[in-house]
Amino acid sequence: FFFFIFPKNFINSKIITAYFKNFFISNPLSQFMNQNNLLSEITHKRRISALGPGGLILERAGFEVRDVHSTHYGRICPIETPEGPNIGLINSLSIYSQINKYGLLETPYRLVKNGILNNKICYLSSIEEEKFIIAQAN
Repeated sequence: FFFFIFPKNFINSKIITAYFKNFFISNPLSQFMNQNNLLSEITHKRRISALGPGGLILERAGFEVRDVHSTHYGRICPIETPEGPNIGLINSLSIYSQINKYGLLETPYRLVKNGILNNKICYLSSIEEEKFIIAQAN
């Protein structure tokens, strides 16, 4: 009599499948991806929300939360937001912004040292940005 150890002997797959289905169906942040064309798919993937579990409640979100903040510069697009009750709560990442390993939004900058522009691009979060003097691109 040999007993082989397989994951199916310890884990009931029906329970795990039901859990994942319930999560993706009932989670307010879970959506079907818009796949009408490539541009709408990319836009959908770069969308960020302040709503949902651990976030804001739509009815209680005031003007201060919906308004553009200085830390959004280069990270969140101030134009691309839906009209209506979700305005300012559903946003999109800016074209060159990225998310670092800690989940913070970063934007690219070029360093200037002794008046000389360096071609190296460095990504900074809003926390790291406070240590430097930032000039406009023009």
